[in-house]
Amino acid sequence: MPHLFEPLTIRNVTLPNRIVMSPMCMYACETEDGKVSDWHLVHYASRAIGQVGLIMVEATAVQPNGRISARDLGIWSDEHVEGLRRLVDMVHAHGMKIGIQLAHAGRKADVPDAVAPSAISFNGDYQVPREMSQEEIRKAIKAFTDATQRAEQAGFDVVELHAAHGYLINEFLSPLTNERRDQYGGNSDNRYRFLEEIIDSVRHVWDKPLFVRISANEYAEHGNSIETYTDYARRMKSQGVDVVDCSSGGTVPYPVKAYPGYQINYASMIRQSTGILTGAVGLITEPTHAEDIIRNHRADLVFIGRELLRDPYWPRRAAAVLDAKLEPPQPYKRGW
Repeated sequence: MPHLFEPLTIRNVTLPNRIVMSPMCMYACETEDGKVSDWHLVHYASRAIGQVGLIMVEATAVQPNGRISARDLGIWSDEHVEGLRRLVDMVHAHGMKIGIQLAHAGRKADVPDAVAPSAISFNGDYQVPREMSQEEIRKAIKAFTDATQRAEQAGFDVVELHAAHGYLINEFLSPLTNERRDQYGGNSDNRYRFLEEIIDSVRHVWDKPLFVRISANEYAEHGNSIETYTDYARRMKSQGVDVVDCSSGGTVPYPVKAYPGYQINYASMIRQSTGILTGAVGLITEPTHAEDIIRNHRADLVFIGRELLRDPYWPRRAAAVLDAKLEPPQPYKRGW
């Protein structure tokens, strides 16, 4: 059996293989209410039929003003649970696992009343956010916790906290975006505090696998580097985080030279330095490349993004290339 298709047990959940669908925004809530639409049901269920071991639902807003766009999925209300539960049930019906990325866009929100740790705009195309009061910080932490409880009600297997790409949690972590002089800014310990308190609060209501997506390199002078995030990963592990999903960039407008596997070293370095499970992401398109990452212990999971938009049955193509046998759904057996 190729290593890519080996199961992985994390806490009380066993993933059938090491292939993860990266969270990718669909901007498909046409009524702008944050509720699951037919598009989401078809989109995610197709990848379950394709046997993606863990399907990570796109960035899902924990507060209305935390949406990247008005068409984002939401989980800020109990009214969102029913649609999310239907989505979970459809994925589970095909034997795959499903997670949800809980997010707050912070200063990169394209909806009214953007907030951030400091009143600094991302660039001229974005609004200048309000600096959050400590009361608003406490409400945001509670919003992540409440959203986690709704994820539990909907039946999700994994929760991921979105602490990357310049969104709210990342904004608190970075000295480029956090100029606060209270207990949430001024040094690395204080900048970590917002994420620390979210993790602690979420862990009180969630005993399943907990992932955190990070931007392991901010690609800008005076920004956080892999060394900073290695230290943060140690802290996350001690708090009960199970997997660090290692992306990069997005904190400030800075060009990134992307190439196949350009972020894998971040996953490998954090894994080796801390012992925490990591996910590799970044233009991974070829089955042999994905197999190499797992076989050589550079990461424990491979996150596939745009390639799964192009081919929802990518795991079946990978199985053919790597000589692994996957059982097709009964209605499709005639094609195999």
